[in-house]
Amino acid sequence: MTTISGRSATEIAESVRGLVDRGVLRPDDALPSVRALAENLDVNRNTVVAAYRQLALAGVVAGHGRGGTRVTGAAPVPQEGFAADSVLRDIGTGNPDPTRIPDPSAALTAMAGRPVLYGEPLIDPGLERWARDWFADAAQASPDLALTITGGASDAIERLLTGALTRDDAVALEDPCFLSSIHTVRLGGYRPLAVPVDDEGMTVDGLRSALAAGARAVVCTPRAQNPTGASTSAARAEALRAVLADHPYVLVIEDDHFSLLSSQDYHSIIGPDHRRWALVRSVSKFLGPDMCLAVTASDPDTAERLAQRLTPGTTWVSHLLQRLVHALMTDPSVVRQIADAGAHYRARNRTFVGALHDVGLDASVGDGLNVWVPLPLPGRTVADHLMRRGWLARPGDEFVLAASSVAQHLRLTVHDLGDADQRRLAADIAAAVSNPKVG
Repeated sequence: MTTISGRSATEIAESVRGLVDRGVLRPDDALPSVRALAENLDVNRNTVVAAYRQLALAGVVAGHGRGGTRVTGAAPVPQEGFAADSVLRDIGTGNPDPTRIPDPSAALTAMAGRPVLYGEPLIDPGLERWARDWFADAAQASPDLALTITGGASDAIERLLTGALTRDDAVALEDPCFLSSIHTVRLGGYRPLAVPVDDEGMTVDGLRSALAAGARAVVCTPRAQNPTGASTSAARAEALRAVLADHPYVLVIEDDHFSLLSSQDYHSIIGPDHRRWALVRSVSKFLGPDMCLAVTASDPDTAERLAQRLTPGTTWVSHLLQRLVHALMTDPSVVRQIADAGAHYRARNRTFVGALHDVGLDASVGDGLNVWVPLPLPGRTVADHLMRRGWLARPGDEFVLAASSVAQHLRLTVHDLGDADQRRLAADIAAAVSNPKVG
C-alpha cells in the first residue's frame, strides 16, 4: 500500500484523500493507529488526531472504537423528500403541501416577450425590479447591493462557497443542520465546523469558537431553521454581528428559505460594514420545489464571483422561468395564497404540539414545515418503533454534525395530517418512549 505522507494535519488528510480517490484505500480499509502513523511520519500524535478529525468531518473516514479508523463506503446519504417504495405513512418528507402551491397555468399567459440571447443580463428586468422590493428589509440594502439568480438556494450556496474557498477550508454550519448544507460542504471537500443552535438561532459561543478554529465561511438560517424551526431573535442577531465584526472578510451566507411563509421577522447576523456576505431567498417552499429559482443579494465582489459561475449559455437560469416567477409573485391572489399557506403550516404544527403535550411529551412550535420533537432516548430507536406502527419518521441523528443530545429528536412533517391522525401519531410516539421494545 502507498504510504500516507505529510507533516501537517492538512497534508496528512490530503494524502489520505488522494489514496482514497485513486482507489488505493478502499471502503472499510483500516488506517494506521494514531500512534503508529505519528511515529512513522515523525510528527506529534495530536497532528494525526487533527488529520483524522478533518477526514471524519468530511465523511471520508469513521471511527469504529477498537476497530480503529476506517475508510467509509459509499453508503446512501439522507435526502429530503418522499422515501421511495415505502408503504408506510411518510412523516419525514420536509415537503410543502402540494394543494397549497399556486397553479402556474394562469400566469403562463403573462410570460410573453422577445427571446433572450447569449450575453444578455442573467436576471430578467421584471424579476429584478420585484426582487429589489423583496430584499428591501436586508440590513445591507444600499444602491450597490447586487442581485444574482441561481437554480435554487442549494445551487447558490454551492457556487458561493466555490467562489470563496479552496479544498479543506473550514465552514461554520448550524448543528443540527439542513441536509443539503451538510452534503454541499462535504462534497466540496470543505471542513464543517459545528455551531450549536438553540431557540434563538446560532449560539454566540459556538460561532466564536468556529471563527477561532479558522472558519472562512458561515452558513446560517435566519428563520425557520431546518430541522429545529428556530428563528434568530433580534438580540441574538445583534450579539452574532458583534462577534463577526472582527472577521469582516469571512463569507457569511444567510439562507432565508422560508421568507414569505414565515411568521417571524427577519433579523440578520450580517452587519452593515461586513465585506463578504450573501442573503439567499428561494421560491421553492411557496411556489413548489420544481420552481428551481433563488435570488441572492450580496456585496458586489461576491456577486461578481457568483455571476462568473453562471455564464449565459451554460448554466444560466431560464428567463422563461424567471418571468413565470415574476408573473406569479405580482399576482395578488397568489400572494394571498402564500400567506394562507404559511398560516396553515403554523396552525397544523401548533395542533400537533398540543397533541404531544396531551400525552406528556414536550415540544415547541417553531417556524417552518416541520416539528422538532425532543425525546428522552435516541430518535432512531423511536423511529424504528414507529415503523412497526405504520409511520416512516426521520430521526434527528441524520441532521447532526457533532455527537450530542440533538440526536435524541425526531423531525416530523405533520401539516398534512388530520386531527385524528395527529393524535394517533402522538400516542404512538408516547408508547415508543415509555416502552420502545414493544411493537
